Amino acid sequence: MNDEKGQLSGEYMLLVGSLIVVLMISIFMIANENELNIAMAAAKSGVDEGVASSSSAIYPKETFNEYDDMEGLKHPYSVSIVNVSYNSSGIDENYGKQKIQFKVYAKASADYNKKELDSIGDRINYNLRKSVAMSFNTEDSTNKLYNPVFSNNYVFTTANVVWV
Repeated sequence: MNDEKGQLSGEYMLLVGSLIVVLMISIFMIANENELNIAMAAAKSGVDEGVASSSSAIYPKETFNEYDDMEGLKHPYSVSIVNVSYNSSGIDENYGKQKIQFKVYAKASADYNKKELDSIGDRINYNLRKSVAMSFNTEDSTNKLYNPVFSNNYVFTTANVVWV
């Protein structure tokens, strides 16, 4: 009879130990997914901000002057976002972090030439990267174009906007 009393506490310790290990692994995985969720939410917010600032045709003076040959961008226009996605490109050799590349799919209301679409896309991508940098408080760790953007475990870049 006395031998059976020690068996229950041993099994209990094994169960509690196993649960602690599973919990620790789960927390690590959830933290990484949370970081990606924060980045994606910030990216979508930045894209919306980029579309709003770009399509309203309100630019800094230097940018407005650069648009002399792009008359279509000097007037308000409509851009709708079709999709914002990301893919993982493995570990970045320069930074030792996992590289994530955002890609924006958009549609313009009017016919623009390639140079104009590239300009609109650059503004959208700039605001996307800026928003991600601000969400992770890493504005000081990147350049003035926010390319690339860093978080604890990831380095973020953007692909050219795909016009559909």
